[in-house]
Amino acid sequence: MHVSPRMAFGGLTVVSLGLLGAGLALGEWFRLQPCYWCNFQRLIYLVLAFVGLCGVLKPAWAKSWSLLAAAVAAGGVFSAGKQSWMQFAPEEAIECGFGDPTLVERVVDWLGNVWPSMFMVTGLCKEKDWVFLGLSLANWSALCFLSLAVFFVWFHRATRADGLRSR
Repeated sequence: MHVSPRMAFGGLTVVSLGLLGAGLALGEWFRLQPCYWCNFQRLIYLVLAFVGLCGVLKPAWAKSWSLLAAAVAAGGVFSAGKQSWMQFAPEEAIECGFGDPTLVERVVDWLGNVWPSMFMVTGLCKEKDWVFLGLSLANWSALCFLSLAVFFVWFHRATRADGLRSR
């Protein structure tokens, strides 16, 4: 199966923005309150969309962009996995926003000041407010990030060292 770099990275941009939009829509429809890890995942989806846009504009660097996309998506797996663990074992997790702020909390707080409608924290990380087919929104996000990471690892390996032709 041949996937051109522009198709792969255009797809990454569309999928990332679509997942971000779907999360925002679900939040509005079901009155979900975003937490630190939710908002950090929003940031990761935006970074993935940016990487995708870079890959569309500079397809000759497909190997580099695909490696970066896989690494960023792996970071998304970690962040969604961390939130999923907090929801699964709330008695063992330390709630975000209590105690000394972590790097994630500082970044999200700063973004909340810059773009409050996107990044303002109003919820708790341990709460599982929405469940579909037995999985929370954090669980679904982890699966989406994992799918993107696996695809871009495959795409990186499938891309010739001299680059694919852009179509």
